Amino acid sequence: MKIVRQISDFLCAERGLSIVENPKPSRGSYRDWQDKKEPQSNRDKLQELIDNNISAGMVFEQFIAAMHQSGCEVKRGKYLAFKIPGADRFIRVKSIGDDYTEEALRERCLGKRIIAPKVKDDNDAERKAAEYTAAVARKQYRPTLLIDIQAKLHQAHSPGFEHYARIYNLKEVARTLIFLKGRGIGTYDELAEKTRTVTSAYNGNQERINEINSRHKEISELQKKISTYGKTKEKYSRYKELQKYQQTSWEKFRKTEHPAAAYYEAEYTDIALHEAAKRYFDEHGYKGSKKLPSINSLKEEYAKLEAEKRKLYSVNKPAREDMIALKTAKQNVDMFFAEPRQPRHQERTKSYDLSR
Repeated sequence: MKIVRQISDFLCAERGLSIVENPKPSRGSYRDWQDKKEPQSNRDKLQELIDNNISAGMVFEQFIAAMHQSGCEVKRGKYLAFKIPGADRFIRVKSIGDDYTEEALRERCLGKRIIAPKVKDDNDAERKAAEYTAAVARKQYRPTLLIDIQAKLHQAHSPGFEHYARIYNLKEVARTLIFLKGRGIGTYDELAEKTRTVTSAYNGNQERINEINSRHKEISELQKKISTYGKTKEKYSRYKELQKYQQTSWEKFRKTEHPAAAYYEAEYTDIALHEAAKRYFDEHGYKGSKKLPSINSLKEEYAKLEAEKRKLYSVNKPAREDMIALKTAKQNVDMFFAEPRQPRHQERTKSYDLSR
């Protein structure tokens, strides 16, 4: 209702009509009444039971047992399904959402997928309504850039375009002011500071995302090298042992090929991969007393970084929209309140008194 009222105020101001300054508060909407009256569905109940019985670090079979203890019947086949107490039929977990498929539930047990807990309080409906209003407001009142009329008229003089551009700019300035009012921004300094803060936060999160992506690549490469190192270790050790063999004088006289050279030629690929893995470890500091990490520890680190990256992505998407909207609004304000540029032939002859 607040968005509708702002649009109404904008249209009235545009046409010179009066605006209601202190409207009476709304009694609520049909959606609010429906949310209060509508009972919880079986899918919502099953989703709540799953969230209460699953936790990171548990075995998937422990989760199934916990659902059994909660009174649910389990059907395991092509699709995992549960029947909650009091329900008439089974519900496939994949129908609840992407975070509740069997694969997703297994990832949640391993700690590879983290789901934010739902907010359960009396103000949950109000919170959802506020989030919905904010999302709609970002889309409805996202400013667009003003038209630089003078720059366009330098290219080609068009009275019709000038008239259209002035009306367009006035409307867009009104939309920009409504946007700033909705964000609680009343002065230019507040707008500049808010733009800097949002931009700094977005850039910081983006840098962290880039760091996580870089670390992900390092972990993946390190896992490959550790795996290759383990698979080729036995052949490389055999090659090093053969290098210690001392040929007899007779073998040297007959120019018999050294056993190590023959073995190296036969197992060239695995030995070269092993040596490449050793060089990689040395170049990345795993030399001397520093031990290589285990594959499991690398998997855990990868999962934690992935969860952090998803959280940053969810925060940075609306932050990017806010940053673009605020930068656009600031540019509109700068352009609208800037001093008009003088024609070029006047700029050459006009002098300014800087002592005033």
